[in-house]
Amino acid sequence: MCGIVGLFLKDPKLESELGAMLASMLCVMTDRGPDSAGFAVYGAGGKDKVKLSLRAAKGYDFEALATGLSLPADGIPALSIRGTHAVVEVPAAHEAQVRAFLAERHPEVAVVGSGTRMEIFKEVGLPASVAETFGLATMRGTHGIGHTRMATESAVTTAGAHPFSTGTDQCLVHNGSLSNHNALRRALKREGVAIETENDSEVAAGYLTWRMKQGASLGEALEAGLNDLDGFFTFVVGTENGFGVLRDPVACKPAVMAETDQYVAFGSEYRALVDLPGIAKAKVFEPEPATVYFWERAQ
Repeated sequence: MCGIVGLFLKDPKLESELGAMLASMLCVMTDRGPDSAGFAVYGAGGKDKVKLSLRAAKGYDFEALATGLSLPADGIPALSIRGTHAVVEVPAAHEAQVRAFLAERHPEVAVVGSGTRMEIFKEVGLPASVAETFGLATMRGTHGIGHTRMATESAVTTAGAHPFSTGTDQCLVHNGSLSNHNALRRALKREGVAIETENDSEVAAGYLTWRMKQGASLGEALEAGLNDLDGFFTFVVGTENGFGVLRDPVACKPAVMAETDQYVAFGSEYRALVDLPGIAKAKVFEPEPATVYFWERAQ
């Protein structure tokens, strides 16, 4: 049993409040999973730049790391440190070079995700503590997703916390359990998809990335997952420009959505949505089984 939330803003006037709204939604879901929590926020991004979300041990010297990443033409990359995580922004053309440098010289630093706009933070602990540690309430952006975990298939670790990201500006949170994740993990690894944990949710994220690299849209990848992913699941997926939801054909996990002229919101339970502005007049509905829902912002 886990709690998942998502918020997609239609109204730019609410972008400064995204983090506060998402934090409130996430903390309400605490009793669905107190083991660990995490979130992804899609904020501003620089042209031809990529943000790497990094994780290391408490007290790690990220400033020294950034200095080591300095490139002659670009200088020391922009750096934002939040607790055990940091976001470093580097030229997109040099992402592979930076990743290789980190893997060789700093194997103690994990790359949690990457993208033009996406930043990911996750940690062991209650959602309120995790949100406070990373300053979620102060973050702004267009959309975000969050997860609070009840560990069932793997250990309670930061690496096993959600969201999981296996593609650029793409991440996933999951409520449920997959029965064929071990076989699928092996198949994806043979296809070159990096799966680093025992968590079945990372396999689901990797599967979507693999499908999209074959040319499928996110919607097509989610549709294919209805046949290839065995088990029960509710997915909330973030992309650079959008926010998607999918439930398995049985839809045994609870889910509720609300839509107004200002936002679209998802919660494992309605109580995650009750403090959102205008919720009393929102269109509130239960997403249908085996149906892809997706909202996207204008380019």
